[in-house]
Amino acid sequence: MQTHLSPEFQGTAEGAEAEAILRKCVHCGFCTATCPTYQVLGDELDGPRGRIYLMKQVLEGEQPTRKTQLHLDRCLTCRNCETTCPSGVDYGRLVDIGRAIVDRKVPRGAPSKALRWSLGAGLTSPAFGPAMKLGQAVRGLLPQRLKDKVPQSHAAGRWPTATHGRKVLMLAGCVQPAMMPNINTATARVLDAAGIETLLAAEAGCCGALKFHLNDQDGGRAQMRHNIDAWWPYVERGEVEAIVMNASGCGVTVREYGHYLQNDAAYAEKAERIGGLTRDLSELLPDLVPALKDKVRPAPGLFAYHPPCTLQHGQKLRGGVEQGMAALGFELRVALNEAHLCCGSAGTYSMLHPDIAHTLRDRKLGHLGALQPQAILSANIGCIQHLQSGTATPVRHWIEVLDAALAG
Repeated sequence: MQTHLSPEFQGTAEGAEAEAILRKCVHCGFCTATCPTYQVLGDELDGPRGRIYLMKQVLEGEQPTRKTQLHLDRCLTCRNCETTCPSGVDYGRLVDIGRAIVDRKVPRGAPSKALRWSLGAGLTSPAFGPAMKLGQAVRGLLPQRLKDKVPQSHAAGRWPTATHGRKVLMLAGCVQPAMMPNINTATARVLDAAGIETLLAAEAGCCGALKFHLNDQDGGRAQMRHNIDAWWPYVERGEVEAIVMNASGCGVTVREYGHYLQNDAAYAEKAERIGGLTRDLSELLPDLVPALKDKVRPAPGLFAYHPPCTLQHGQKLRGGVEQGMAALGFELRVALNEAHLCCGSAGTYSMLHPDIAHTLRDRKLGHLGALQPQAILSANIGCIQHLQSGTATPVRHWIEVLDAALAG
């Protein structure tokens, strides 16, 4: 696709990157068939092809409107379109650029600014944990929309104390320790059973995705630098073999630290190395199977598995959880229909666009429920809570099921 950048963007880093991405696009429209918002809304401008056309117009000098902003806001950034695209268009990177430009040109109203600020500041605040505990204590009294975001209280279980020669770093995450603390302790216990010690860098926090996708890109990058500083001593000493992510939304972001900080002279090289060391927990499964096989007593019955978009489209990791768990004796199946589509969680998306998010959730649960599973498994805290809000069937992280099988 030929693009003629307006003088405003000629010679700029964002203009050059956007132009290079647009050049790959042939406007074929394959992406619309796998775009969740296009499936729900049926509007060309709420699909990747239409949004690309809107961003191209802005880059060529056309003034965006609130309607332009809304169509870009409605994108889940699930990156399903990248999987479908025959030309390799980096749509996720393009929409980050487009959103930043449009937000500079179309000021948001006070209510929108306040909501976005409160989500970005509140969910990453040290006060989030106590607030979640309070919410769980009065959960039965909360209105349904708020109750959907507050999981029932979960016990974390013990953190292993054994020391091993093999060590990995793990990002605790910003909301996961407060919402579902057992995911992190279960991860540490399973790795411990396989002879791997899990370390946490106390200063590390949110991966940066939350603020970045709320379009506080400077705030997101600041959190990325903060995490690099927290992890770097372990990396520099060669103390850890990997930085392990058990939340795929964090994983896709940390893997791309090198891209996000490519123009930061002080952090570019470190960010690239951190990204290169990052592994999703499922990538360790093939190595864990031999060590765990004789220790696992797999739960009988069928588990339905929802692979998050951040895993299958963002990180291009497919089949690892199903294959690894099958090798350990579990029966996992993905939905027979639309297993590739987003569940509607997408970070803060379900709070900003609840109607679309709930439509996608219910559609996903219908396909998963058709399998008649004893539980639904996933690999991302946001997907797990979002799906749980729409079903009585237990929704858990797959590592919790594996951990319970070890304990049994």
